[in-house]
Amino acid sequence: MPARESDPLTGFMFSLDAGGKVQGFFTEISGLGSETEVVEHKVVDPSGRDLVQKIPGRLKFTDVTLKRGVTKTVDMWDWRKKVEDGDIVGARTNASITMFDQSLTPVASWELINVWPSKISGPQMQSDSTAYGIEEMTLVFEDMKRVKM
Repeated sequence: MPARESDPLTGFMFSLDAGGKVQGFFTEISGLGSETEVVEHKVVDPSGRDLVQKIPGRLKFTDVTLKRGVTKTVDMWDWRKKVEDGDIVGARTNASITMFDQSLTPVASWELINVWPSKISGPQMQSDSTAYGIEEMTLVFEDMKRVKM
């Protein structure tokens, strides 16, 4: 039976396309979201009662963390190197994150504006381990939009 549009999606794999070039496929993504600061404003109502009025403040997008198994490609590391070298203008780009189902059909996508990598880390290495090495990258951005597929 085909899935309904309102059914929850099962994520299997994610891709990052930054600057028009796929930077990689990832098995885990976290932190994709936004929040608005709450500003408390003290007011007095017409009857003289002190009240706290809560109004929306600044919009903030949360950092996104991507994880994948170590590969031979160094695109992520080259991108991060631009930031380390002070070339934030060259590092900042627009990107999209696409979620795929188990048949590798795109099922969801997010557009990120003015993205750059604020952190990257390689695998924890242990010679007697059978676990895959995991690379992790944290992205910061200025705007985000969920795209209808």
